[in-house]
Amino acid sequence: MKKRELGNSGLEVSALGLGCMGLDFGYASSLSRAEGIALIRAAVDRGVTFFDTAEIYGPYTNEDMVGEALEPLRDQVVIATKFGFDADQGLGVLNSRPEHIRRVVEASLKRLRTDHIDLLYQHRVDPEVPIEEVAGAVAGLIREGKVGHFGLSEPAADTIRRAHRVQPVTAIQNEYSLWTRGPETNGVLQACEELGIGFVPYSPLEKGFLTGAMNKDTKLAEGDFRTRLPRFTPEAMEKNQALVDLLQRIGNDKQATPAQIALAWLLAQKPWIVPIPGTTRLHRLEENIASANVELTTKDLATIERAAAEIQIEGDRYPPDLMATTAR
Repeated sequence: MKKRELGNSGLEVSALGLGCMGLDFGYASSLSRAEGIALIRAAVDRGVTFFDTAEIYGPYTNEDMVGEALEPLRDQVVIATKFGFDADQGLGVLNSRPEHIRRVVEASLKRLRTDHIDLLYQHRVDPEVPIEEVAGAVAGLIREGKVGHFGLSEPAADTIRRAHRVQPVTAIQNEYSLWTRGPETNGVLQACEELGIGFVPYSPLEKGFLTGAMNKDTKLAEGDFRTRLPRFTPEAMEKNQALVDLLQRIGNDKQATPAQIALAWLLAQKPWIVPIPGTTRLHRLEENIASANVELTTKDLATIERAAAEIQIEGDRYPPDLMATTAR
């Protein structure tokens, strides 16, 4: 597996990480603890060194699974986790008060079975707590050796700059793909480039849609969080199929799958971009890892850009209540 540095931070990770959320959270089906641990260790065996989790996934169970899986491999991997919600109050309750951050980190360290968190993200910006106070709290944890690097998820460009002045930001984790291109237009990627910050796209395969395994006839089970997302209505999936068809056409020329083209496109955008696709299946893990070896030429990228510009994406990425927590 090729390696990449997250911005100018000195933090080197595999070119593709593993987003662990879906192993036991968010979807109608999940892996058993033993199966999740086995998949995480299979990823390490195949060169993945970057693993992403959060206290809110479960809550708590995902960190615990990741911790057990990686404990015997700790010196080989980079673990990222997140604070920002008050998990005891509910999934939508934000809390980034400095004293809460410290409590979350102490608990996460225990669940992750480690003495330090390599990369600690604020999961969502809390409008009740100035970002300078958040950055200062994390800076204190970095000085104590409990945290290695500071990150933000779904911040606005101005928030990134304000935080960075207090504590250098190593990585921004926002949704980004051919289906979701907001970071290109809202100034976030520009801020990352100017400040030397890495960018970690979550949902780079758009929750399975860009793999080509879903269509308008796909029935999402009760409890699957995608049932809440406007882009996953049958009508939206039918219209958005044009993007999957584009990936398939490019893939046919490259002997690659739509998922591999989607990931290769992201990797080709900037050398400091590190996608974190998630999966529960070994063959999908191997498929995703192989995308790091798919070379898209300048001509390929131009072809994709022209064709994608003609496709009108149907549906917002989140319902209004969730959109309200992004780009703050």
